[in-house]
Amino acid sequence: MKKEPLYLKIYKDLIQGIQDGTHASGSRLPSEKELADQYKVSRITSKKALEMLADKNIITRRPGKGSYVLGIEEGPAEPESRQSAKMEGPDKIIGVVMDAFGATYGTGLLSGIEHECRRKGFNLVLKCTYGSIEAETEALEDLRALGVSGIILMCAQGETYNAAVLRLSVERFPIVLVDRELKGLPIPFVGTDNYSAAKELMDLLIEKGHTNICFLSHPFVRTSTVKARFSGYRDSYLEHNMLTNEREWITDIGSVLPCPGENEDTENEDVTRIESYIEQNPQVTAFFAVDYTIGVMVYKILKRMGLDQEKEIVFFDGFDGINDSNPIFTHVMQGEYIMGVKGVKYLLDRIEGKEVPETTYVPYQIVPGN
Repeated sequence: MKKEPLYLKIYKDLIQGIQDGTHASGSRLPSEKELADQYKVSRITSKKALEMLADKNIITRRPGKGSYVLGIEEGPAEPESRQSAKMEGPDKIIGVVMDAFGATYGTGLLSGIEHECRRKGFNLVLKCTYGSIEAETEALEDLRALGVSGIILMCAQGETYNAAVLRLSVERFPIVLVDRELKGLPIPFVGTDNYSAAKELMDLLIEKGHTNICFLSHPFVRTSTVKARFSGYRDSYLEHNMLTNEREWITDIGSVLPCPGENEDTENEDVTRIESYIEQNPQVTAFFAVDYTIGVMVYKILKRMGLDQEKEIVFFDGFDGINDSNPIFTHVMQGEYIMGVKGVKYLLDRIEGKEVPETTYVPYQIVPGN
């Protein structure tokens, strides 16, 4: 009997691991070198196994970052040429509307969207709203006028949902939400389980002995992500038979909102207010910030006050292990690249009239700080 090639054995073992959940959707697979060492083969052999998985759209390979699981579709996969043929037209374009993006969050999401669009032969048009529902409405109208086939939306959120988004939902126009969901609307959502991630961060702080933990955010009524993070913060207290109160919340930090031409006066006011809070509440030993920007703002204040070694800070997002191999702060790293890839995949499925999951959570990672 002819011996099975080693690259095929690696390929089958990885497939089995994906099917049985050992390698969950969104998780990072072992690298070419790690597989080569494990199976005692050359990197050429392990590379071929990973390339086979990528060719079948089971994983996505990100240069310098690694290989990530997309999942295995039920039933035989359609040839890509046939998929593309179902969406014929002079220009295959999708629209992407984002609140904003930066070095610590958003660029990975956009990179995943661009990668999958390019792989599927689609062009994309990007619009940024900077948190303005009016700008979002205008962006959606512009994209419809351009004749886009569908839209990926990181929605701006206020007290009520944007009427333009509601109209798209009623018209059954292909749209997929990323990062922020609109509960009650039949629009697919791809993002992070912010509630569980926040609870896990809080559990770590409480297990270390912190009992007074300040929650900091921009106005949390604005976005579903911040609401979920606040719920995780609060429920962790309750599960540990502890209580929190409004005196431990600062929920209106305005200077970090994604607005071009940020107001320096607002930032100075926020810094002064946080500094005053720290002075008046010495019992607070830890700070839970909803994002990197607020976390770093608090750290700079603590450092200036000589308290940076006495207090602990945790937050969402930051730099990955390649850009920051020795992180100071414990933080949540969201799987934003996979979020972008899955967002495009589901959008193209919707354009073809296929059913897609209502809610998809991409795995996150808690990165321990020093």
